[in-house]
Amino acid sequence: MKNKIWFKAKQYGWGWYPNTWQGWLITLGFIAIISFNAYRIDSGSNSVGGILTNFIPQTFILTLILIGICYLKGEKPRWRWG
Repeated sequence: MKNKIWFKAKQYGWGWYPNTWQGWLITLGFIAIISFNAYRIDSGSNSVGGILTNFIPQTFILTLILIGICYLKGEKPRWRWG
């Protein structure tokens, strides 16, 4: 079975974009989790500082997980000038 690339490398710069339905599912799932997390934290906190100290670290960890998935299931990253 051929190893299909879920994320294609961007034509300019560094990064990926979804190439298959699996890539789109991961991307939409990431957006849904971030949105739910923001709503959950906002409804449970009374101060802006409490919101930021909870939201930023969790979003950072989720973003690292997304980058890891893109790295494993996408083209190898490199800076592209076009």
